[in-house]
Amino acid sequence: MTQPHYQLFIDGAWTEGAQGQTMASENPATGEPWATFACAAPEDVDRAIAAARRALDAPAWRDMTQTARGKLLYKLADLIEEYAQEIGRIETTDSGKLLAETASQSAYVGDYYRYYAGLADKIEGAVLPIDKPDMHVFTTRQPIGVVAAIVPWNAQMFLTATKLGPALAAGCTVVLKASEIAPAPMLEFAKLIEAAGFPPGVVSVITGDAENCAIPLTLHPDVDRIAFTGGPETARHVVRNSAENFAVTTLELGGKSPILVFDDADLDGAANGLIAGNFGASGQSCVAGSRGLIHRPILDALAAKIEEKMTDVRVGDPLEATTHIGPLCTNAQVETIKTTLAKSTEQGATIRFGGAPLDRPGNYMAPTLVECAGAETETLKVEMFGPVMSLLPFDTEEEAIALANATPFGLGSGVFTQNVARAHRVSSRLKAGICWVNTYRAVSPIAPFGGFNQSGYGREAGVEAILDYTRTKTTWINTSDAPMANPFVMR
Repeated sequence: MTQPHYQLFIDGAWTEGAQGQTMASENPATGEPWATFACAAPEDVDRAIAAARRALDAPAWRDMTQTARGKLLYKLADLIEEYAQEIGRIETTDSGKLLAETASQSAYVGDYYRYYAGLADKIEGAVLPIDKPDMHVFTTRQPIGVVAAIVPWNAQMFLTATKLGPALAAGCTVVLKASEIAPAPMLEFAKLIEAAGFPPGVVSVITGDAENCAIPLTLHPDVDRIAFTGGPETARHVVRNSAENFAVTTLELGGKSPILVFDDADLDGAANGLIAGNFGASGQSCVAGSRGLIHRPILDALAAKIEEKMTDVRVGDPLEATTHIGPLCTNAQVETIKTTLAKSTEQGATIRFGGAPLDRPGNYMAPTLVECAGAETETLKVEMFGPVMSLLPFDTEEEAIALANATPFGLGSGVFTQNVARAHRVSSRLKAGICWVNTYRAVSPIAPFGGFNQSGYGREAGVEAILDYTRTKTTWINTSDAPMANPFVMR
């Protein structure tokens, strides 16, 4: 069977990279190459940004009404829903994520584009009650300009929607950089951008390595805004690069999110929350609740409940509907987990189940439950990005909060308790951008998404996100017929 080959999508056209470089993508479920894709060179980055700049100033996009932009986004949302199953299957083949999740997530992100389609003509300015009676002063919000949107391989359609939706609704143009790991779904998505009827150059989709693609993109003097999702170390380079072009930058990074379970929690619900937070998406989630902090009196009962529920969990082919946990995207993740688990057991941790790769083709890691000996256990510190759950006991509410906040990250958090007062009290003190109470790993286009500290800054989704893709302009109009007064005195 012929392997598919994906080109770059630049200025409304499909093209090979300027230097002719290509890369192969492996199917994580088999370890076999399944597709190739063109890699962008610096010249391609220049072309994509130049096209975005032209499109920003061209009448076809510049003069399009906000309502008309919204209609394009509605059309894009319909196309995404129509092709969600196909895109999901390609994403599963490329990344190893479950088809059940990739297809449903692809369909759901249509609601993100509809949300911002509805907001496109709600971007308003204001007339200011200025203190000078001969002046009429008002503000308008204008598109911030050319946006560099950079997304990782996990949750690609979701993470793209949180950037592209508000950017396009605001009237910006976008160069979307897909990860060089598993980029196929983003290049398939580019076909829908084309089919929806966006003018050429409004959205370009490229991929490639850091040196030839990501660095030239984030350094480029014509980039006005950078929206980045990825790891903290890469984010530091992005921030340094943005010093060259003063691009407004938002960062959505990783985390070591805590899930606090108190002794009055419903054990079934708490066990399901921990399983969702650690084994959902095979643990390959930036909000993975990988630090399970458990009230000591219920630790053994909760661990037993998790073990009981995991007996029905199936690890296998991510394309099969009966599979709950699939392979990891890369073998490097498997190796990191093996090393981290080995160090943790040396520190006194106990592996209650799992703990090793599965003996089968592909990047399969057995779902693993670690009972930690102390807060310094390695699995509580390293972002695992795999199906590893770590449990640590606490004795008091104050201790639980202190343990939860003892991290440089602050993206997600969870609290399981039936005490409403405790739920409010604890959630308000957790240093995280998101807190789920008696649930976990829920998202919506209406709810802001983002973190504190080394989990980044800025928010994606929600009403405010669209304003982050605009700049405020203040206009002063002199309503007096009298000539301007003394030019040497500020009014």
